[in-house]
Amino acid sequence: MAQKPSIPKGTRDFNPKQVAKRNYIFNTIQTAFETFGFQPIETPSFENSETLMGKYGEEGDRLIFKILNSGDYLAKANEEAYIEKKSKKLTSSISEKALRYDLTVPFARYVVQHQNDIEFPFKRYQIQPVWRADRPQKGRFREFFQCDADVVGSSSLWQEVEFIQLYDTVFSALKLKDVTIKINNRKILAGIAEVIGASDKLIDFTVALDKLDKIGEAKVKEEMRSKGISDAGISKLQPLFTLAGTFEAQIEQLRSILNTSEEGRKGIEELEFINTAISQLNLTTASLILDVTLARGLNYYTGAIFEVSAPNTVKMGSIGGGGRYDDLTGIFGMSGMSGVGISFGLDRIYLVLEELNLFPETVSKNIDVLFINFGDKEALHCLKIIKQLRNQEINAELYPDKITNGKHMRKQMNHANNRNIPYVVIIGEEEINLNLVTLKHMISGEQEKISLETLIEKIKNG
Repeated sequence: MAQKPSIPKGTRDFNPKQVAKRNYIFNTIQTAFETFGFQPIETPSFENSETLMGKYGEEGDRLIFKILNSGDYLAKANEEAYIEKKSKKLTSSISEKALRYDLTVPFARYVVQHQNDIEFPFKRYQIQPVWRADRPQKGRFREFFQCDADVVGSSSLWQEVEFIQLYDTVFSALKLKDVTIKINNRKILAGIAEVIGASDKLIDFTVALDKLDKIGEAKVKEEMRSKGISDAGISKLQPLFTLAGTFEAQIEQLRSILNTSEEGRKGIEELEFINTAISQLNLTTASLILDVTLARGLNYYTGAIFEVSAPNTVKMGSIGGGGRYDDLTGIFGMSGMSGVGISFGLDRIYLVLEELNLFPETVSKNIDVLFINFGDKEALHCLKIIKQLRNQEINAELYPDKITNGKHMRKQMNHANNRNIPYVVIIGEEEINLNLVTLKHMISGEQEKISLETLIEKIKNG
């Protein structure tokens, strides 16, 4: 017996109901994107390796799926690296392409490549899958969709304010309450690194700090020590681990910590500007909080950093995130192009809505009415009526196999029940002659002979 097929860990199949629910989220996010003036683009699922590598930090680079070169890829392999098992050096000689890790770096490449055709500031949205060679677990997959919105060509902090509003708009539309939008600023992180004498280890410092909610204070400090950050410097971080209070109160505490860092003070000013604006614009369902341990561990953020958390009643990681990346296009030869963007984690949002039972009952609706097939003559008559129903935006279909005995009739009725189709239409010789249809209500079991006009009216009115 042939072995049952399977799919790679961290990937999934989706049945019709799941796809319908995912499309509900997609459509909600897309509507909000377009309401805020973002335009759609698409980029290839894989990029040249040089486009992606080195843009996400050491940890991110390890999670990029590499694509082996076509043909006999070992023929051009670095022989020395192969013999000495130097994987990094070997990989560059046998793999020239990689699956995209996110949508932001490909977008930066897109902007640089098409800069002469773009009107700046350029607001784009992108809804496509990405891949990460991560360890699969609840809410974390190796293949998943990202829903991104970015603006390039403006350094205005009003863009950050709008992105917070965009998050609030989407989660309000999804009826998801008590969402928390965490914010920090990489300038503050750089200022802290400066104060503790670890400016040369900023990336190591932020990568470790970003893990605070996952591994705890003790292990974060242990990792910092392993990266060469002194105990004296780490002791100066202690106020960060106990920072609490309102947004404004934390800002005042940061002023004291960062009073000797010009970069840190600039970060404080930017956070104050954003918070002041948001407090007057009144978010509907989300709340904005300051989290100075938020680092997100990515090299390209230079200003504001966002991370969105689901309600506390759901155990789930972040369901969105982003930030400002003033220097991102510079790595592709285009300097002076400031950008900021956010991403929605579709798959995690799906799990949250499912757990909280927030999907509308109508989201999985497919067919309104099934037509029973009595034979070729009747089937053709049914299809003429079905065409008129579809023109009225009524979802209708004909059962493909005709009835040859009573058993097949039951099979068609069971098919309607199994698919939760609310109505069945029966058209035989009598109905054709009378120019009527027999409508069966599948829930009540009632049947009635009615005209086509009445059929359309009843189905539309439910």
